[in-house]
Amino acid sequence: MSEEIKTRIPLWLYPSTIEGMDAILEKDNCKSRSEFIEKAIRFYSGYISAEDGMKFLPTAITSAMSGIVSSSENRMARLMFKLAVEMSMMMNILANTADVDENTLRRLRGKCVNDVKKSVGSVTFEDVVKFQKGD
Repeated sequence: MSEEIKTRIPLWLYPSTIEGMDAILEKDNCKSRSEFIEKAIRFYSGYISAEDGMKFLPTAITSAMSGIVSSSENRMARLMFKLAVEMSMMMNILANTADVDENTLRRLRGKCVNDVKKSVGSVTFEDVVKFQKGD
């Protein structure tokens, strides 16, 4: 990039934009307005294009975020596996003791799906007892 020759272009900015830029030139270690504008354009171009976006996030942040997501995903997968095992045990015990015909089972599944959808997954045991007792 240092071998490239810069091209002069006309640039129109509002006075307030120029004042804001001048106020933070030193913070960004820029020696000129031109250098600041070029850095800003490169940053914004990278921000807009998703494939280059990772260049502009500090590596530590992306690494930490990946670790947190991975750890959370693994924990949730283990918990869901344990829950599935417990549910399978419960269903086998219930199936062994209950005498339920296929039609009733099919209707119950449909009702349960609707109940879970309506309650956003928070069906309580009390609600089920009330339904089973006809309340």
